[in-house]
Amino acid sequence: MSKHIKYVPTHRQPRAAGTPKKALRNTLILSSLAVAATGTTVGTGLLADGATASKDVRTVAANINDIAPLTAADVAERREEEPSRSDRREPADPAKQAELDAAATTPTGNAVVATEDATDGDPRSVARALLSEFGFGQDQFGCLDSLWTKESGWNVSADNPSSSAYGIPQALPGSKMSSAGSDWATNPATQIRWGLGYIQDRYGTPCSAWGHSQSHNWY
Repeated sequence: MSKHIKYVPTHRQPRAAGTPKKALRNTLILSSLAVAATGTTVGTGLLADGATASKDVRTVAANINDIAPLTAADVAERREEEPSRSDRREPADPAKQAELDAAATTPTGNAVVATEDATDGDPRSVARALLSEFGFGQDQFGCLDSLWTKESGWNVSADNPSSSAYGIPQALPGSKMSSAGSDWATNPATQIRWGLGYIQDRYGTPCSAWGHSQSHNWY
């Protein structure tokens, strides 16, 4: 009886070896364990931090409870220790304060200061500032301007060789103005103050003096 020999193809490729299922299963198990371990570590850290923070809060709260509240006496004492703005201010100079008080209470104080500051400026501005010192209103300035423009052109050094009249108001002689100041020859404020005093005593107002000058050609 003949035996049949199993035919095996000559060119048949050998069966490819597959990935063992057991090895794959083991890899998945190990990965799951690693993730679980990581989550446990993180969760433990958060719990530890939360416990530490909770402990710190309890400590601060305990310290706050230990602080005694301020009494009314403590508050009053602290207020007394705080320096006020007035304590830091330097004391005022008595002499300067007296000058300021005098200028504030004297009606002519401001006019005098303005005159002294304007001695090097326009003499007309000086005259405007001095009108109130002699009781004249600003409505009198037009007459005064016309009068002294005719007499001297508001020239502080105007000299009339025929009569020896001198200065803005043409005082005769010029040395009469020394009663208003020793600088009468060069200071327009001194000359104007003397001239306004002369007008007040002789004519009453600048407009009356100007009217007389127009009628008689002198005042």
